[in-house]
Amino acid sequence: MQLKRWLTGIIAIPILIYIIGFCPRWIFYLLLYLVSLAGLTEFYRITTPDLHIIGKWAGHLLSLLLFLSIYKGNIYFIPAIIALWAFVPMTLFMLIPPSHGRQSTGDLGKALLGPVYISLPLAMLMIMDRYPQGNIWIFFLLSVIFAGDTGAFYSGKLFGKHKLHETISPKKTWEGAVGGLLTSIIVAFWFLRILRLHQVDLSMLALVLCLSVTGQIGDLAESMLKRSGGVKDSSQILPGHGGILDRIDGLLFAIPVLYIYLHLCIV
Repeated sequence: MQLKRWLTGIIAIPILIYIIGFCPRWIFYLLLYLVSLAGLTEFYRITTPDLHIIGKWAGHLLSLLLFLSIYKGNIYFIPAIIALWAFVPMTLFMLIPPSHGRQSTGDLGKALLGPVYISLPLAMLMIMDRYPQGNIWIFFLLSVIFAGDTGAFYSGKLFGKHKLHETISPKKTWEGAVGGLLTSIIVAFWFLRILRLHQVDLSMLALVLCLSVTGQIGDLAESMLKRSGGVKDSSQILPGHGGILDRIDGLLFAIPVLYIYLHLCIV
């Protein structure tokens, strides 16, 4: 399992660096949408496997509309698209009632939650990419979150004794969480030191702490979804890692934190 995990990372990381750092931007944006498409598919499989196929495709197509709107610079369409994420499933459920005994409101909530949880944060990366040194900030975010994941995983295996949230994720420990936090801080420090993206000050330390903590909360939140859905991994698309959601769960929660920071302090 560990060999597969490292081989997947060794193959994926250079490709990701090339796409984010050097490719035409539309290729990066296409990648974000494909990740959103895969993530939404996994989300619906976990939470609402019986959701009507039209409802699922409505989420995919409206997410595509969101990405296209940002790509074209029509950011004023975003509130309308978010509203449609709620209105379209409600209309479909009215026209195609669920089978007897199904909880319509529960399925409606999940149909709305999927795009808000997955597509909207990934679309924020498109907006951040257009900021000064935007792709470098995206690299910074990925470095902090993925380093935290790796640090938490190995710290938990080596030192883990006290369960973090046993009912949701029995293997996660407080020792792993602290190890992930420290790893994120160390990687962020060297990233900033080498690339001189931003001076190392209290605001940056607070940002890294928030990114790391929200990333770990996102990891737990996805574990909660999988446990409620009775699955171990969101899929098997990434050998050694599981599915797309298993890989980006912490990133989804951390993206809005960096988005807000850049708007308040940088842009």
